[in-house]
Amino acid sequence: IINPTSIEYPKEDGEDQDWRVYFEISRDLGQTWEVVGPINDGVEFDAIQPSILTYPDGKLQVICRSRQDVLVQSWSEDQGQTWSKMTAMALPNPNSGTDAVTLRDGRQLLVYNHSTRQGEEPKGRNMLNVALSDDGNTWTPVMTLENEPIEDGYAYPAVIQSADGKVHITYTYDRRSVKHVVLDPERL
Repeated sequence: IINPTSIEYPKEDGEDQDWRVYFEISRDLGQTWEVVGPINDGVEFDAIQPSILTYPDGKLQVICRSRQDVLVQSWSEDQGQTWSKMTAMALPNPNSGTDAVTLRDGRQLLVYNHSTRQGEEPKGRNMLNVALSDDGNTWTPVMTLENEPIEDGYAYPAVIQSADGKVHITYTYDRRSVKHVVLDPERL
């Protein structure tokens, strides 16, 4: 069992926080646990809220929210014992939560805000998207779930694939309610 997790704790100045990504791993179905990480130094990338994706060759990929206006990733080739240096992905993100799932057909599906906090429009959490990848390196935005500007945007997505093969996505809508969307991955 591998559980991705993160921690936010105050820096020495008390003004800001360090964001670090860890993993809790159990080899005996949860009887005992070990902690791996942090896998980022909190200097190049402040990252939290990791999602794990699995690949047929046994590799694991973790995708995380960062403060740097991009999504970040790391890879493991040994069941999560060690992780590569965290790197920026080619997808923007306005310091907003994401979620990802490995689909039964082997593709990777990511739900995220395809925008930044500054620069060219759109900005912030007023756009929520779905992207797909076959290899975790090249991601293609395939659907816009939301793109109407609202005060508090669309955030904190969660995604699963249910027994019937459908993809279920939930996310906060204007931080006042939760929206549920069902997708057929064969149509993506």
